[in-house]
Amino acid sequence: MILMDGDGLLLFILMFYLVCHLPAIIALIIGLVKLKKKPDTAKKFLIFAGVYFLIGAGVCGSMMIG
Repeated sequence: MILMDGDGLLLFILMFYLVCHLPAIIALIIGLVKLKKKPDTAKKFLIFAGVYFLIGAGVCGSMMIG
């Protein structure tokens, strides 16, 4: 199996990346769904998702690189 090369390291990295970004993905989906009905709430969710993606990319990127 391709994902298990290197004793499952690639699978571990993919799962770690998903765990780091899953709340941001959920907040993005909620923000986009609420955009028409409650724009103020949607704006907060979208800002939260953007900040979480930015911080998550920095944290995950730094942990994966070194």
